[in-house]
Amino acid sequence: AAENGEDFMALTGRMIAAMQEDFQRLGNLPPDHEPKATEFVPGMIEMIEQLIEKGFAYAPGNGDVYYRVHKFAEYGKLSGKVLEDLKAGARIEVEEQKEDPLDFVLWKAAKPGEPSWSSPWGDGRPGWHIECSVMGKCCLGDTFDIHGGGSDLTFPHHENEIAQSEACNDVKFVNTWMHSGAIRIDNVKMSKSLGNFFTIREVLDKYDEEVVRYFMISSHYRSPINYSEDSLKEAGVRLERLYTALKGLDLAGVAVPENNEFEQRFFKVMDDDFNTAEALAVLFELVRHLNTVRSQDVSAALPLAALLVKLGGILGILQRDPEAFLKSGTDVDAAMIEGMIQQRNDAKKSRNFAEADRIRDELAAQGVILQDSRDGTTWRIER
Repeated sequence: AAENGEDFMALTGRMIAAMQEDFQRLGNLPPDHEPKATEFVPGMIEMIEQLIEKGFAYAPGNGDVYYRVHKFAEYGKLSGKVLEDLKAGARIEVEEQKEDPLDFVLWKAAKPGEPSWSSPWGDGRPGWHIECSVMGKCCLGDTFDIHGGGSDLTFPHHENEIAQSEACNDVKFVNTWMHSGAIRIDNVKMSKSLGNFFTIREVLDKYDEEVVRYFMISSHYRSPINYSEDSLKEAGVRLERLYTALKGLDLAGVAVPENNEFEQRFFKVMDDDFNTAEALAVLFELVRHLNTVRSQDVSAALPLAALLVKLGGILGILQRDPEAFLKSGTDVDAAMIEGMIQQRNDAKKSRNFAEADRIRDELAAQGVILQDSRDGTTWRIER
């Protein structure tokens, strides 16, 4: 903000708006609460005061407040870290007044030019970890079910959240931790230092939003996900296969079968640590069955197609018109394509098969794939 010559609230407001826009493009549902740390500073001061009162924190007199790590007997229970091992590599910076190298900051004294708030220890700002403990408590209670975050946040951030919250509230902080794997670029971890860094917005400018979403859910959330051009193209092909199974089916008013075998298996794998990769595998098995039934009786395939749309909706996919999706992602003029298809049909009627093949090849070179059937010729975009 200082470099930009703007108020830090204007900067964060702009970044939050950009984040929300990206999430919306990916099809993410908005959260019930979206707390901002700057709105919860009084609660942070209150929690720090409670930790001091209980002996879990101390103010050395320089405007800082630190958490007394050795006081919390269960420190390291999330990450598996051992205090003695951590101490061996810890050190105290010159300006710090810690009792122990492992102690971490709860409140930091103000520095010139930085945002600050009034507190019992002087003007300053909250530490990184205390913010999350307080926002979680205020929005979800002393104990809540699911806490997410990148796997790199397990230690020290989430470990410190546990230490703060459980010492203050005397109850378990979180029931289930869901840590997501890192993004890798061509099997190398993405980082600014390596120069292989890009934003989700840059990806969405190049690829269809639903294809990107499919790519993200095709791996288990705890596993690293490898981003590459080939991976995105493969995601597009696989999503296209799902939409192709729905093409030409009118599902208006079609009832979804209850307690279907595929639905049971879908929920079973989703209930097993949110295994979206296995859930997609169930959808493809459903598609194979749907296609088999459809080849014999279209009407009997409709409930299966409705089930495919329902289960896909849980993952945030398959909610678009199949025809529209299959023709999306190109700058080619649809009217021009339809005109060329008509020219090809005329050539075939005239038994000018060389011209018909030439038109097919010309469209294929533009990424337009033709499909002939008894009902006529349709087209889709090759991904």
